[in-house]
Amino acid sequence: MLTRFASGMRSSAGAAVRRIRREHQWRRHGVALRLSVEGPERFAHAIAEHASPTRRVLAGVDPELQISKETNLALACAQLSGRVLRPGQRLSFWYLVGRPTAARGFLPGVVLSHGGVTSGIGGGLCQLTNLLYWITLHTPLTVVERWRHSYDVFPDSARTLPFASGATCAWPALDLQLANRTEHDFRLAVEVVDGELRGSWSSGTAPTQRYRVYEAAHRITNDGPGVHSRHNVLRRRVFDLDGVEIADELVAENHALMMYEPFLGAGPVRLPLEPA
Repeated sequence: MLTRFASGMRSSAGAAVRRIRREHQWRRHGVALRLSVEGPERFAHAIAEHASPTRRVLAGVDPELQISKETNLALACAQLSGRVLRPGQRLSFWYLVGRPTAARGFLPGVVLSHGGVTSGIGGGLCQLTNLLYWITLHTPLTVVERWRHSYDVFPDSARTLPFASGATCAWPALDLQLANRTEHDFRLAVEVVDGELRGSWSSGTAPTQRYRVYEAAHRITNDGPGVHSRHNVLRRRVFDLDGVEIADELVAENHALMMYEPFLGAGPVRLPLEPA
């Protein structure tokens, strides 16, 4: 009993420290985080967009949690959509969305925790940070904080993006933060509609570059009896509007413990190294 009590105290203390650190960071950045909301009128140029289905059939997952997830996503989108990221400003996902609580209307949704699937208030918001991360990689904006998923929970037979091309989130420690180090304003739009989560960045200035994010150095390692990990590198090719390559940049290195057997039928399906 005493051991459990001590463990619980350490966990609570750790959460409090993480919250204090995050709040200190938000105070330090101050005005840079306070993004205004504008309509789309002066942002005529589409820079990047993507959509993902809000409901998937997942083994062992209650379908009701997928339905509740749509509510959670819609509530978060309402805090983010229309936000304008001006030069020198920073977008913090959790600063804008706020703590997901039942009192604010958030429902139990799917939560991935330590390689398992459970439920929790506000569950499913990682789908939104995944989308934000992906579309931002296709803009001149800069990702300044991103947390990778530590576990590969589901086989990727229906995957359309490279492995580990998302960003996990957990209030308030695991945040997604984006910075505008350009000279132009960018407007974010996100919404849940027709069974999809849709997101886009637009600007009042026409784009001068195109981007292609691709996977390199994918491998699966055997770390012990029945234990496998998956690794890859995400890179980004930058082109001018004539299709001339300007740069080939490192985006991230990813490592995840696989929670399914990788070599028995339901294993990973490899995508081309450079998705079209």
